[in-house]
Amino acid sequence: MSDKPSHSRRDFLLKSLTLIPAVSVGGAITSGIAGTGSAQAAETSTAAPAAQTPYSPVFFKPDEWSFVKAACARLIPADEMGPGALEAGVPEFLDRHLQTPYANGSVWYTQGPFVEAGPEFGYQGRKTLSEIIRSGIRGVIGWTQSNKNQTFDALTHSEQEEILVALEKGKIHLEEMDAKTFFDYFLGEVRNGFFADPSYGGNKGMVGWKLIGFPGMRADYIDFITVRDKPYPLGPVDLVGNRG
Repeated sequence: MSDKPSHSRRDFLLKSLTLIPAVSVGGAITSGIAGTGSAQAAETSTAAPAAQTPYSPVFFKPDEWSFVKAACARLIPADEMGPGALEAGVPEFLDRHLQTPYANGSVWYTQGPFVEAGPEFGYQGRKTLSEIIRSGIRGVIGWTQSNKNQTFDALTHSEQEEILVALEKGKIHLEEMDAKTFFDYFLGEVRNGFFADPSYGGNKGMVGWKLIGFPGMRADYIDFITVRDKPYPLGPVDLVGNRG
């Protein structure tokens, strides 16, 4: 994400796994979990790789899609540790997930009263997940055009990061959505896309699992649950049995 090396990318992934909500959107990670990102899988798939067809978004409009791809690339950039959010297909995950009944409020309580409450009580507004994401993105698009006279994806990486940091801190006013609330949910979706099973559109090639040494859906790895000083020796397996 920047020319200066830092620990932010590895910190981001560590915080994702330990459910710590704060995140830095600074530069690329250069050190961290022992063995992850460096262990080579002992098993490989013999199947020929399928031809990759560019994904066409259904939920996102063209300008929203441009923002999503640019923002994902800044939150989890490709670096010396491995592929980033774009390579992992995170934007595709977001587009597909935001079309689901869950994202459209099938299991959300969306009736009043709507009150201000502490963060420990979670979101208390009337918008569903898909509405939160769309309203936030529309707000950022409008804010960027008004204040930068450009689209978000046309800005430099450092300018994009400044905007993301400002959103995270709630320092940008969006028309229909609280900036911090939007950022927190958007970031959560990016995390989910990077670590979810590949069948949901993200984590392509199981790159997220490989980075942290997660075995995936393997039936038996009990002997390694308590091992902390060695990387898992086998590659991950997804829900349908593909091997990483």
